[in-house]
Amino acid sequence: MEGRSRITRRLERASPAAFSLYAAIASFGAYFCMYAYRRPFAVGTYAGPSFLLGLDPKTTFLIAQVIGYAASKFLGIKVISELPAHRRALGLAATIAMAEIALVLFAVLPPGFAAIALCLNGLSLGMVWGMVFGFLEGRRTSDFLGAALCASFIVASGAVKTVGKALLDAGVAERWMPATTGLLFAPAMALSIYLLAQIPPPSALDEAARAKRAPMNATERSAFFMRFAGSLVPLVLAYVLLTALRDFRDSFAREIWDALGFAGQPSVLTTTEIPVALGALLGVASMSLVIDNRRALFAIHGLMMAGALLVLGATMMHRAGMLGPVPWMIATGLGLYLGYVPFNCVLFDRLVAATGSIATAGFLIYVADASGYAGSVGLLLYKSLGTPDVPWVTFLEIFAMVSSAVAILLYVISAWTFARRRSA
Repeated sequence: MEGRSRITRRLERASPAAFSLYAAIASFGAYFCMYAYRRPFAVGTYAGPSFLLGLDPKTTFLIAQVIGYAASKFLGIKVISELPAHRRALGLAATIAMAEIALVLFAVLPPGFAAIALCLNGLSLGMVWGMVFGFLEGRRTSDFLGAALCASFIVASGAVKTVGKALLDAGVAERWMPATTGLLFAPAMALSIYLLAQIPPPSALDEAARAKRAPMNATERSAFFMRFAGSLVPLVLAYVLLTALRDFRDSFAREIWDALGFAGQPSVLTTTEIPVALGALLGVASMSLVIDNRRALFAIHGLMMAGALLVLGATMMHRAGMLGPVPWMIATGLGLYLGYVPFNCVLFDRLVAATGSIATAGFLIYVADASGYAGSVGLLLYKSLGTPDVPWVTFLEIFAMVSSAVAILLYVISAWTFARRRSA
């Protein structure tokens, strides 16, 4: 306890740069490690007979985990928005422990029950983002901290799948590979949670710059959402499309890269995501240069529109034979995450600050996430049941173009509605 107090006191006296570096490392580490409990299983093929609605085992497992994740996001609307700050670290430790237990059950249970275990895994992990971001929001440096946190899941997904593939190649059984990967990352996860627990609450200067953050009850959540529904609804709809696209691209990365001619090169899962993470990090972190919260909100809309245009343009060029598979996947990844990342950090943090409301960005993040992962389940079912014969790459191309075009329209509606309301 004394050690914790000493670190916290030092952070309270630290310069903004030193504090930001510490918080960025701690949060990046925690969420990076979380992916070791969520994504490695996706690198397996799980060949076997269909056992649910005619779906192959891997698709069934993916859907089960996403259903759990989506359910967790709906629960998180209440849990995260009401969770006291002093319980975040304990909550993180509990969710990770539950996720690892679920992966062990996935290894030992027959396929049908293994799918239920993955659903429980997703149900546990869906709370992690809100708990980690709760340490970062409402600060003068939240834009940078949020960008660093978001960079973690861009890089982590490919990295932990590379580890999972290496374990498979080393002879670890396919069903035991996810739990084994989780155990490998357990020490780093524990250290990251400890470091997060030392972070002090936002200072008076932080509250003056970004508005005070406080838990919200059901009445306060409903009133806030209805007040800004004209902007929030189109944003949430855009996020549904982004989440479905991102989850499809991520969950079936191995199949997509195999179809593009990169079978047997697992490193491509990681190396191509590094420039994506760096580009998204720089794009979102640049929003910290805009001091005025209202202007920053519109700048973020512009950044997301640019990302959608990049996805649309790159995919059209790839279909026309003007862009190779590697630059296409990097460009679409960058464009996708330029739109996706702001929802998880700077967009709602700035919206709360711009409105001067005493609220929490975590509430809005979980409203968007709950809707987004519901859309992801829908897309997986549509691909598996409605268009099973459409090649992976073709399906990704078509959905990327449609979703990016619709997202642009929704961003325009959101920005216009917010501007009209503020100027009325």
